[in-house]
Amino acid sequence: MTAQVGSSVFSSGISIQGCGGRLRQFRERLDDLGLLDHVAASELRDKSGMAFCLNGKTPAEVIARKDTISLCDSLALDPLGNPDDLEREILLAMMLSPVPFAFRSHDELASAVRIRKNIVMAARKTTLAFDTTAAAERPSEYWTYSRERGFTVLPGKSLIEALRQATQPEVSGTLYDFSCYRATEYVFLLGLAEELAHCNPALLARLQLQWETRAIQSGLFHEVFLIEYGSMAAPLPARFYIPGDRLWFRNPDDRSSNVKGYEGSWVFYLGNGLFSNFWKHDQTYTLTSKCLEIYHWRNGAYTDTTGELRMDEERVEALVKESLANPREAAAILQAMMRWRDPQGVYADGGCIDTSREYARSVCNSADALALPDA
Repeated sequence: MTAQVGSSVFSSGISIQGCGGRLRQFRERLDDLGLLDHVAASELRDKSGMAFCLNGKTPAEVIARKDTISLCDSLALDPLGNPDDLEREILLAMMLSPVPFAFRSHDELASAVRIRKNIVMAARKTTLAFDTTAAAERPSEYWTYSRERGFTVLPGKSLIEALRQATQPEVSGTLYDFSCYRATEYVFLLGLAEELAHCNPALLARLQLQWETRAIQSGLFHEVFLIEYGSMAAPLPARFYIPGDRLWFRNPDDRSSNVKGYEGSWVFYLGNGLFSNFWKHDQTYTLTSKCLEIYHWRNGAYTDTTGELRMDEERVEALVKESLANPREAAAILQAMMRWRDPQGVYADGGCIDTSREYARSVCNSADALALPDA
């Protein structure tokens, strides 16, 4: 896959269009972060800017396998304890990407990085109740609901604060019911809105008006806010993730995938090999533990006395612990689960790994304003 900026074409990593100050800003930031020695730069084909990727000072196995899971261990980064290390990991992973990221300025790149950081920090704080049988709820001081409009923000109430109240118990003191998919929308929207407050207040005002009018959800949310990279035809490497990516782990078991809420799992990549856990935010997933959990859903599915298929979460948790204590068993499960997923509707030899990830559209310039349908 290639990306195009103006008439420039490049095939991987990051590109920034322009010359002089635009590129100098990025080089200065890389130098401030101590990353300049890890970066190889080359001029774009039409000489309109520069492309940046990782050079030989990054461990060869990381580069060869596009393995961002091991980036932090390889380079001694601590993205949880050091915000600059989180930025370092984001930039390194983007420059390692087999799918190119094209920016028209350093400001646009810096905005994209801040959104990713915002998402990671919001996801770390998000804790929700998972109950597919209960009616969804939101803090009534900030939200109202109608079937036609979904959950909308009350006039005069800040969208940013409303999202924090709904997703962060440390702010609200309450757990609210969500599906994992809707939860990712709220966390993503919060990270985006926080960046708009920094770089584009006019667009934030339009986003506020949109959520006072009608919620954007599901497929439309994806169309308006997200860019998907990777595909079934050109899958991303199984160990390639950038902090702030939204992604899906598919349940490859036909029977247990019929349990409501267990068709798969939507999460964010938090960096340092960890994935969000909205139900227990202090027990984040590793790639191994997430694969084992989804594998054991097949063993936790049962039919209740009414004939409805349900999931025994306690049994799943116990089986994951047993598998983790048995390296040979865990390795065999991982070998199967680390395969790319089958196409939709197919349950054959595929694993739980999706072929694509999702990230935010550019919001730093008013010319790129999102196409909000009601604002």
